[in-house]
This record gives sequence, C-alpha cells and structure tokens, in this order.
Amino acid sequence: MNVQAHENLLQLLKGRFEKHKHRHKGIAWPDVLAQLEGKQNALRALNAMEATGGEPDVIGMAQDGKGLVFCDCSPESPAGRRSTCYDAEARMARKEHRPESSAVEMASGIGIDLLTEEQYRALQALGEFDLKTSSWIATPPDVRALGGALFCDRRYGQVFVYHNGVQSYYAARGFRGSLVV
Repeated sequence: MNVQAHENLLQLLKGRFEKHKHRHKGIAWPDVLAQLEGKQNALRALNAMEATGGEPDVIGMAQDGKGLVFCDCSPESPAGRRSTCYDAEARMARKEHRPESSAVEMASGIGIDLLTEEQYRALQALGEFDLKTSSWIATPPDVRALGGALFCDRRYGQVFVYHNGVQSYYAARGFRGSLVV
C-alpha cells in the first residue's frame, strides 16, 4: 500500500471505530493504531476486507489478550464476496455455472478466517447483521466430509444456522471474516 492508501484506510477505520463504540468497549483508538503499526499484512487484509464491502471494525480483544479482533461489520454479507460456493473442491466439482471463487479460497486470499458459529453469534450480539443475506461460516470437518457446509443469517429477531450442499451458491450468500492483529 502506498502512503496515501495507508492513511485513507486508517482514517476510514478510525471513523468507523468512533461511530460504533459499542462494538469495542474498553478499547481506545490509540491502542488500535499502535497494534496496527508496522503490520503490513494486517493492513493489506483490512484493505481487502474494505474493498470487498466488509466494513471491518474492532469487535474485541483476542482470547489470549494479545491482539485485537477485526470483523466484517457490514449490515449485509459483503457484496464483493457473494455468489461463492463453500470451498475450492466444491467449486471445481460443479459441472456448470462454476463460480469464480469460493468462500474458503477468498478468505485465504484476503488473509482472514471465516467466522465460526460462535463468532457469528457474538457479532450478532453487537448489532443486527444479514437481515436480507446470509453468510457461510467455518464448517466442522465431519459435516464437510459428508458434502455439507453451514451458513447463518438473522430473521425474525433470531440467529439461524442452516446447512446446504457445499457446491451451492446464491447471489445473497457471501461470507464474513475475522482477523486478529
């Protein structure tokens, strides 16, 4: 990232951080800035999260207390990450209408992790997300081995977890990711 893009990203993140203080109680912007200092891979990942519509924001401290957790906080599943099947194997197995990428491939390329069900529910405790869309989540290996994958959304004031075949994809389903910095 060039200097101007770096500064623009930091200003965008700061504005979002200040607008949504309820997402990160007890964390101050100077601490976030210090944590990001010199971490080019993290800044590139945050920039890619932003570029694909994720609207990343700090949602808390890492479990070990040594980092900050950024998460996609866009109201709906990030627009630049929709119409993907679950993983590369599923994408390649499609005989026709193969999407360009998959949730797992895109997350890896950005440098983030798909949210787990627990993380997705924690995010939903901070606001209402995916009221019209849905998001793939990290799927347990035993479910994936049987050809399934999990996704979530929020309807009727509740968070729902569903399953689908890994090869399926829909215009309204993308994925959310997290990044520990």
